[in-house]
Amino acid sequence: MARVEWSEEAVLSLDRLIRTHTLPADTKARLKRSLRPLAQFPLMGPSISARGHELRFVLGPWRWMIVVYAYFEAEDRVVVVAVEDGRSSTAVTAHR
Repeated sequence: MARVEWSEEAVLSLDRLIRTHTLPADTKARLKRSLRPLAQFPLMGPSISARGHELRFVLGPWRWMIVVYAYFEAEDRVVVVAVEDGRSSTAVTAHR
């Protein structure tokens, strides 16, 4: 099973969304539950190309919440790199 980790940028982007979108106090717990399947199925999210790397994404606990991650197969680890509002024109999935 892959280890799921968070980049510093992802933590900051989630904290920003919690603050700007007035998300509930249990947002982090909800998101953690949403990401559990990544440990067993790290390639489950659709592939996207961004910032010169192959990234993938899954939806968070709300349909508008995009969780962008990278899978490092040799190390069997998933790294969450960003949490975005998919409705935004700047979201990584807006240019698919």
